Amino acid sequence: MGRFLLAFRLARRDLRRRRAQAFLLLVAIAATTTTLTLGLLVRNAADDPWDRTRAATAGPDAVATASASDARALAALAKADGVADAVRPFPTFSVRLGVRDTQVNAVVQGRDIVPSRIDRPYVTSGSWLRRGSVVVERAFADALSVRPGDEVTLAGRRFTVAGIAVTTGRAPYPSSAPGLVWTTRADAARLPALAQRRLTMPLRLDDPSAAPAFAARHPGVTPWQTLSEYATAELTLANNALITGSWALAILAGLCIALLVGGRLAEQSRRVGLLKAAGATPAVVALTLLAEHMFIAVAAAVIGLLAGWAASPLLTGPNAGLLESGGTAPTMGIVAAVLLLALGVTATATAFPALRGARVTTAHALRAPVRPPRRLGLPSGLPVTLLLGLRIAARRVRRTILAALSTAVTVAMIVAALAMNRDVARMDGRATGPDFVPGAGNPVTERVSQIVLVLAVAMLLLAAVNSVLTAWATSLDTLRTSALARALGATPRQITSGLVAAHLLPATVAAAGGLPLGLAVYAAARAVGQSSASGQVPILWLAAVLPTALAAVTALTAIPVRHAATRPVAPTLTTT
Repeated sequence: MGRFLLAFRLARRDLRRRRAQAFLLLVAIAATTTTLTLGLLVRNAADDPWDRTRAATAGPDAVATASASDARALAALAKADGVADAVRPFPTFSVRLGVRDTQVNAVVQGRDIVPSRIDRPYVTSGSWLRRGSVVVERAFADALSVRPGDEVTLAGRRFTVAGIAVTTGRAPYPSSAPGLVWTTRADAARLPALAQRRLTMPLRLDDPSAAPAFAARHPGVTPWQTLSEYATAELTLANNALITGSWALAILAGLCIALLVGGRLAEQSRRVGLLKAAGATPAVVALTLLAEHMFIAVAAAVIGLLAGWAASPLLTGPNAGLLESGGTAPTMGIVAAVLLLALGVTATATAFPALRGARVTTAHALRAPVRPPRRLGLPSGLPVTLLLGLRIAARRVRRTILAALSTAVTVAMIVAALAMNRDVARMDGRATGPDFVPGAGNPVTERVSQIVLVLAVAMLLLAAVNSVLTAWATSLDTLRTSALARALGATPRQITSGLVAAHLLPATVAAAGGLPLGLAVYAAARAVGQSSASGQVPILWLAAVLPTALAAVTALTAIPVRHAATRPVAPTLTTT
């Protein structure tokens, strides 16, 4: 207990002295845990709206369709093995719907005035059918901007909108297009159809879980599982994107922690020596370095859970075609997963440098000797700025690799996000024509765009933190080297440019490698999701990513290294 108490006190004091660094680390881990919390909450929320709507609408276990001339086939299917109940088939056909200045195709389904015992639409506003009226599926009504009391035309005949309803007998608009409108059977019989009339018969099965197998044995039957997939498509896409983004953010957060710990060891080498001289064992030193980051990880996990929970209603809400749920709170499993991610990433990134620092001898830590430069065999005619940049980058190979990985992961995920946005725009471009309401939004693509924006902001934030931390750590590590170079005639501008070049050179290689890596990541995601999207990104977009990333790296590293380049030479050489 004495070791843990000592480590706790030392870690708490160190956090108070270095609040800016602790804040950057807190931001990095909190961004990761927030994204993971959102992904897990969206996954839990995907099924709830469907189940809630299915219960409220007496949703069918399967839906059979056939042409109007095949009524006998439907009658035979109603008596097939595995069917517990069936209702009188509903006439279904397409007509031209008009509302104000909008003309669009719509699917009309003839219903009884008395609600059906299977596939009973749940009226969310207004009332159920009466003669001369229609009820509009809610997602379709939202796209048309109609409400109870409005007038619409079906095949030129006027009808009053009696109500708005939801159903699980058909996927909501625009996952199923054209949109759905219910009329009475009598009114449906008087409407001219744009194409052949069909019959729709909802079924209740003895075993609802066996609906896919039942559908495979009977052509023209759609199981409820398929309808559920279409109805919750945007939530499934959101979950997949958030979970994938969480892994990328976890990698960036781990790199951020490793850079921060490495920089602190460069800054605190003398402190480590003093702790050892005072009697601290290597285990106490390592525990101290590990404990302060674990405190931050726990705090970041709590912040991420609260932030993700607060933001979840913006992403977990279903589309208008399903009933809203009462909200999704983090379960114990979600809390445990977020805590394990935060602690696991932090411990993994901290353990190696902490153990390495703890093994340093007391005399070596107190002297803090200058790391001897690597012999690179560089031509003597290189510009001073480039020469300094190459030498600084070679002094800390591990840090250079970590910074390059951070840039490569960020560029790769940004390219993957661009590819996803491109496919979303192409998907919206295909959602045109007489079956779609002109100018109406697509909830699936809108949800994906929101997710892409959230992930892009989080990744750019972490990449910015990593760039700042890398520049800060390099500035600390090269204080004496920079002072010696200035004493030999280098100007502060040359030192600053050299330090920036030390980051820019590996960042250029990493960013160039991140372009094909991002396309490969998105291609793999499409293959796993069995998507037909192309994943193509315009060449001009890819060409703009590289200079933009390098300009951002330059801007983020210039301010921290400028401070090191302008420090007085004499005090630096005598105190470091």
